[in-house]
Amino acid sequence: MDVTSQDSVDAAVATLARCDVLVNNAGGALGRESVAEARLTDWEEMYAANVIGTVRVIKAVLPLLRRSPHATIVNMSSTAGQLVYEGGAGYCAAKHGTSVISETLRLELVGEHIRVCDIRPGMVMTDEFSLTRFRGDAAEAASVYADVDRPLTADDVAACVEFVVGLPQHVNIDSLVVKPVAQAAQHKLHRGKIDWRGSD
Repeated sequence: MDVTSQDSVDAAVATLARCDVLVNNAGGALGRESVAEARLTDWEEMYAANVIGTVRVIKAVLPLLRRSPHATIVNMSSTAGQLVYEGGAGYCAAKHGTSVISETLRLELVGEHIRVCDIRPGMVMTDEFSLTRFRGDAAEAASVYADVDRPLTADDVAACVEFVVGLPQHVNIDSLVVKPVAQAAQHKLHRGKIDWRGSD
């Protein structure tokens, strides 16, 4: 499903008889240029996927969620939506927008049974994220994770989604920030071995 295409979203949702859980996980970052050097087409693309795409899918699926006794919306934001960094303004702004959608939607759905959670991962090592951000430069993409002992994986984030969704329906996790131990903050990262004391 292409969240930037209304036709694509409509076609995908038309195949659903019911929906209990919506996970908005589309998005991504493009470039590391400063605001002064920003490529506006990159900003438009990030906003289209991370913000407009999130709203587009919510609007399409909300009628099905309202009929489900276990309705949960999980929007995948980022720690970048909370704390900015140089060269990240476009992505940070887009992910802040994702979080704002979650916060506003929760207010607008108060009194209904639908839960809304905003998950904000930090460093997650995937095949595509940094490669896309650095426009296919594999060496630059690999350098992001160089010498980081156990960055998060997609499976780690999926476990967070499972946790949020698996709680009793009356329990809502408004936001969940998840980072690897090596990442103390958006701008504070330990590169090198960590003594795990024999832990898995």
